[in-house]
Amino acid sequence: MGFTIPFVNGDTRKKRTQIISVDLGSRTTKAVLLERRGELLALTRFAMLDAPIADKKISPEQLADHLHAISEALGGTGKFICAAVGLGDALVRQLELPQMPLDELRSVVKMNHKNYLQQDLPNHAFDCYIIPPRLNDKPEDGKSAPLTPNAPKKLKVLAAAAKQQLVNDFIFAAKSAGLTADALVPSLLGPINAFEKALPEAYAKDAVALVDIGFKHTSVCVLDRGELTTNRTINIGGDQITAGLAEAMNISYAEADGIKVGMAPEIEGYLQSQVVPLGREIRASLDFFEHQQDRPVSEIYLSGGSTRSEMILQILRSELLVECKIWNPTGFLQLALPGQQAVEIDHIGPQLTVAIGTALAIY
Repeated sequence: MGFTIPFVNGDTRKKRTQIISVDLGSRTTKAVLLERRGELLALTRFAMLDAPIADKKISPEQLADHLHAISEALGGTGKFICAAVGLGDALVRQLELPQMPLDELRSVVKMNHKNYLQQDLPNHAFDCYIIPPRLNDKPEDGKSAPLTPNAPKKLKVLAAAAKQQLVNDFIFAAKSAGLTADALVPSLLGPINAFEKALPEAYAKDAVALVDIGFKHTSVCVLDRGELTTNRTINIGGDQITAGLAEAMNISYAEADGIKVGMAPEIEGYLQSQVVPLGREIRASLDFFEHQQDRPVSEIYLSGGSTRSEMILQILRSELLVECKIWNPTGFLQLALPGQQAVEIDHIGPQLTVAIGTALAIY
């Protein structure tokens, strides 16, 4: 069970044989169909679809049509669906709260959300996740720390909020598409859940940063020996990098998007001016953790569509001065993909990180 803030059906779900998990991006929707096979999880299909184009907000009817198209693209066999709530649509905060049952925590956050989440959030849905304490904390002599009556009296909690209308629209759209809404999960948590399964040793032993570069936003989560210590949303994504490159080079957005992932040396200077601000924001997040914990971040694991650009990776490495790696969230899954998808998965995998991790929140 991964980090889960499901908003929908949080306490009533049963184990599903199959589930569709969707990362509803601003430009491209990424979806996976996972199937439980005994103790294993199998990835049986994935899909990449253009997101619905809407001037302001996708209507519930448009979303229903889109979910139906996703279901069809995945073979039309899955009936239960979960989706990631985008970084612009879900507020996530890390809190310390008194020890109490989860349902009481939810009530406390809901009744006092302005105090705890530093915003007035009328007509929102709220949920919480209790962060488990580190299992491998040891004193310097290497012996396990004894349990004492003086254990911390407070819980570390992730609290999240999303507009109730968004939750209602998802439930309506899923039902209209012939599906059952199982969960909405903040997309910030997807990379954490997938990383825990794909690279369990690094997850449990190291201080690492997970950076997911989305279309509109970038998420940064710093994990210290399995505990989420720092999380941040940066309002820079692939869209801003592409738009800035197009303007600087006086070319179309489509042309800039095409050359962004190449290695043409003539674009390096232009691209660097767009990527360095993102690198500085990521570096600020790492500095915050390192100053608070007096412990360096050893590696950065990158995911998202922009990681297809080797030049972007090189610029980030130079700016961050930490080893940056692309990682594949499918490493722990049994791959049972049809024909061409089996060939493409190594290349596509990093773009499926949020979708896979969202499924793990409830699987």
